[in-house]
Amino acid sequence: MSAIARHERRWASDTVPGRPTVSAGTSPGTDSTSAAEEFVEVTLDLQDDDTIVLRSVEPASVINIDDGVAGSGYETPASVSRSPTIRRSSSRGFRQFSQELKAEAVAKARQFSQELKSELRRFSWSHSQASRAFSSSSGPNGAGGGFETALAARALRRQRAQLDRTRSGAHKALRGLKFISSKSNGVDAWNEVQNSFDRLSKDGFLNRADFAQCIGMKDSKEFALELFDALSRKRRLKVDNINREELFEFWSQITDQSFDSRLQIFFDMVDKNEDGRITEEEVKEIIMLSASANRLSRLKEQAEEYAALIMEELDPEGLGYIELWQLETLLLQKDTYLNYSQALSYTSQALSQNLQGLRKKSPIRRMSRRLIYYLQENWKRLWVLTLWACIMTGLFTWKFIQYKRKDAFHIMGYCLSTAKGGAETLKFNMALILLPVCRNTITWLRSTTKLGYAVPFDDNINFHKTIAGAIVIGIILHAGDHLACDFPRLVSTSEDNYEKYLKGVFGDNKPSYGDLAKGVEGVTGILMVILMIIAFTLATKWFRRNLIKLPKPFSRLTGFNAFWYSHHLFVIVYVLLIIHGTKLYLVHKWYLKTTWMYLAVPVLLYTSARILRLFRSGLYTVRLGKVAIYPGNVLTLQMSKPPQFRYKSGQYMFVQCPAVSPFEWHPFSITSAPGDDYLSVHIRQLGDWTQELKRVFSEACEPPVSGKSGLLRADETTKKSLPKLKIDGPYGAPAQDYKKYDVLLLVGLGIGATPFISILKDLLNNIIKMEEMADSISDISRGSDLSVGSTTDSPSLNKIAPKRKKTLKTTNAYFYWVTREQGSFDWFKGVMNEVAELDQRGVIEMHNYLTSVYEEGDARSALITMVQALNHAKNGVDIVSGTRVRTHFARPNWKKVFNKMCSKHYNGRIGVFYCGAPVLAKELSKLCFEFNEKGPTKFEFHKEHF
Repeated sequence: MSAIARHERRWASDTVPGRPTVSAGTSPGTDSTSAAEEFVEVTLDLQDDDTIVLRSVEPASVINIDDGVAGSGYETPASVSRSPTIRRSSSRGFRQFSQELKAEAVAKARQFSQELKSELRRFSWSHSQASRAFSSSSGPNGAGGGFETALAARALRRQRAQLDRTRSGAHKALRGLKFISSKSNGVDAWNEVQNSFDRLSKDGFLNRADFAQCIGMKDSKEFALELFDALSRKRRLKVDNINREELFEFWSQITDQSFDSRLQIFFDMVDKNEDGRITEEEVKEIIMLSASANRLSRLKEQAEEYAALIMEELDPEGLGYIELWQLETLLLQKDTYLNYSQALSYTSQALSQNLQGLRKKSPIRRMSRRLIYYLQENWKRLWVLTLWACIMTGLFTWKFIQYKRKDAFHIMGYCLSTAKGGAETLKFNMALILLPVCRNTITWLRSTTKLGYAVPFDDNINFHKTIAGAIVIGIILHAGDHLACDFPRLVSTSEDNYEKYLKGVFGDNKPSYGDLAKGVEGVTGILMVILMIIAFTLATKWFRRNLIKLPKPFSRLTGFNAFWYSHHLFVIVYVLLIIHGTKLYLVHKWYLKTTWMYLAVPVLLYTSARILRLFRSGLYTVRLGKVAIYPGNVLTLQMSKPPQFRYKSGQYMFVQCPAVSPFEWHPFSITSAPGDDYLSVHIRQLGDWTQELKRVFSEACEPPVSGKSGLLRADETTKKSLPKLKIDGPYGAPAQDYKKYDVLLLVGLGIGATPFISILKDLLNNIIKMEEMADSISDISRGSDLSVGSTTDSPSLNKIAPKRKKTLKTTNAYFYWVTREQGSFDWFKGVMNEVAELDQRGVIEMHNYLTSVYEEGDARSALITMVQALNHAKNGVDIVSGTRVRTHFARPNWKKVFNKMCSKHYNGRIGVFYCGAPVLAKELSKLCFEFNEKGPTKFEFHKEHF
């Protein structure tokens, strides 16, 4: 057994308490004391070079090798079929037990190896003889010999596969092939099924058509029907109705914890003729069924190709069918296939959690740490909000005290002081609310100053909404007090009091309520309140996002268009506000009428920004180069980049299409990189404007030619003229600050991946430039080494050598893209393939997640996972996304993702950038808080706002 010495022996733990003695002559199955004994499991690997490798020896249940090869045609030597038995004794030491155990295992391994090698040599000789006979024969006799050879080869593969099925492999398999993924325990889950049975059954019988809904598979009805048929065939039932007892039998079998039982059910679903064999056609049918259950329409179209792939892998002998053990082998080896393909996306396996501070702390210590972290995360927001609140409080108090000293206070009382205090905060907030939407100013401040370290520019829209809330409160205080308190008290006051305190203000005669309301002050004030109520109502998310469904013609009041046009009512509001501020009842000196003073600078900045947009839209003339419409109602526009248009990855720009609307501008993230010679945006149909935009471009597009992606395409060669576009920008966004971090975690949901595509392209361009620079430096260095006497004095070398120090600051970027539709991967297929091909250093790690597919381990996606693993290992292409990046199923386990980041980048500073639904934003923000509190790795969370 000199061959064994070439392989490494790895021993399991020898730590067994007591002093055991080893008995090799007793079979556990025949020893009367076996119930009080412990056994060891010896794991052996059968190698391709006819050698046996001893992998481990550990306490375990007995593995009878006779059962492993039963039916394969191979006779196991008698000496190997008896497993060693371990008895505990107090008379021997640990060292003696360890030595005896190893000696026993080595002796058995050598004996088994010698006998098995002789069998393999004998089979190899017969196999070669049969192969030569088969290859030299062209008649029927030769075909029979070839068939026997194929059967013998399959028998040998089965023997190896069954020897390969270790306890760890079986344990791994138990986590897969589940028919029911219920979070409830067994009793509660069955009670739910019984309740469904009571609701759906008729005369105590459940119809086959209701089986899917009864067991919780209503979204996979076709799959559930095949499951019903397989279970019925097993029991020789030929009925379409089952009673409660039969349903319980079905339920018990599909929820069985035994992997073998679940595997048999899955096999029976495929093997409809019950011959114990699966043909290629049957594999194709189950692939189409799984694709339908997971809403993978493209996979259904390629079912025949993938069925052939499975048969090629599992039936190399060409017998035309596969058996149960081959299906099991593919399931157990799935992770091996996936490991081969993971190198394409550089997936790390380090998921261990290296966090500090996991010891329990006192409640006071925990609260103090949370408070410190909260202040660290929100200090920018807190100081801005505190300053804003202090200014409003000061203005309100100042006016409140000022009007408390006026004569009118004796009649109108605190209603007047409160109304005037609210009016002062209104003037301030009506001016301030324009600043967060002065995007040119914010972009300039973010890019050219250091204010970004102290001012939360990313929260500009949230601050805009907060100010709007304060304006609503100010309107209630000001208009409410005037209309419901001041005016009634003035009208009801006595003539004596009026002449004493207000005669010089409102004239000689006391005004009526109507006189006050129809005056300039009253009319402008009431009109402003009405217009702001309309604008504020249509700006709420219920109206802006079409969450409220109104009947026609009121349906036009919902959607982005209604929000956009109603917001322009504020142009009238500001005009009325200036008029209202110059016609005051109680103030007559012009320099005390301060409304215009508050509004001057903000209105000037906002007006300048709109004029600049109008100017730049004419200056930035763009020419459309390519248009494509992808699945998921996504429109891609690729246009020429104006020379003056300079931007950073992560920024966005406004787009206007005069053919849709000559007034509306809409923001979209730039998906091209700054180094590209074009601009591109990806626009998803979510509202009325985008819907009309897609319709306009669809009319100019044509079906794509062979080799082109997209449902419809148009480019410079298209005969039809493309609609004109105007652009304005770029504008700042949170993602543009990605270069501040060494490590990036980019998370995009659906179309929310757009701002990060530009970042990935930019990183890839920088990687390519660095590699080219390194190659040029290396070439110059080699050339200078060959030169004589001028190595150190070369001026060109001195100029280039310092560039060697310039390295890419971002060491790693992790991109997680979660989407519901398979067609979404077409949007950025080219980018993903470029990254997988060109990023040889593994800077960028990409993960695609498709939530429409059931999680890995579910029986409905088991075959898809197998095909995915095989195709990725063989061709390097993912069957779901059509790229070199593997697609995961269901949703990511974000806690594991953060654990991996902590393990791989211990004590690092990680920028977490997210764009998508608010629900996941809360989860990611909470995880950032938890992991920042526990360990030295710090996560900084940024969310895109549109």
